[in-house]
Amino acid sequence: MIPCWVQVSHFGFSPQMGSSDRLFNRQRTLHEILGGVKVADLILWRRKNQTMGILLVTLAVWIVFERSGYTLLSLVSNVFLLLIVILFLWAKSAAILNRPAPPLPQLHLSEELANEVTDFIRTRVNDLLSVSQDIALGKDSKLFLKVAAYLWLISIIGGFTDFLTLAYTSLFIVLTVPAIYERYEEYIDMYILKGYRKLCFLHVKIKEKYVSRVHNWILEKKKLS
Repeated sequence: MIPCWVQVSHFGFSPQMGSSDRLFNRQRTLHEILGGVKVADLILWRRKNQTMGILLVTLAVWIVFERSGYTLLSLVSNVFLLLIVILFLWAKSAAILNRPAPPLPQLHLSEELANEVTDFIRTRVNDLLSVSQDIALGKDSKLFLKVAAYLWLISIIGGFTDFLTLAYTSLFIVLTVPAIYERYEEYIDMYILKGYRKLCFLHVKIKEKYVSRVHNWILEKKKLS
């Protein structure tokens, strides 16, 4: 965002928003910021069936964990055990009775999908490591305060819920909030920036009215002493 002293004289807003009216004056679209690949398509509901499938499957898993008391390891082990037993018996009985084998799809992960997921993870991990390095070396105090605030907030939220519920809620937010923001981007940016500019204007007024007086009073005290 533009600093407060630049913003205070600009309260007007045009319905057709340019890059200067976007949050953080960004030039790229949200899809490009998220990587512009299949992961971004999933998050922004460009692949509605797949995104809905992920939400429904994770919801089912969350319900199973919450109601049955299973742990992740025990549930995965039991599901795979049941699956391989069914497929094994099906294949054996089909061979004995001269029936077709189980109609399994080709179990193969495409190189393209693997590369896209790998690049997405690598980019995010490198960003995280870069931020961590800047904080560890004391290069950015504001960034340190932001990260500390976020971690403190996560710690508070974690005290009210378990990891599984937090993970599902986080996934739900990731798969809904960006899509809603992209759909109503102009209106959301407009109201956020309007509020930010009004806060900047209030900040300047307070600074002129009170902080400047205190500063002048301190200077006068120094001169008298």
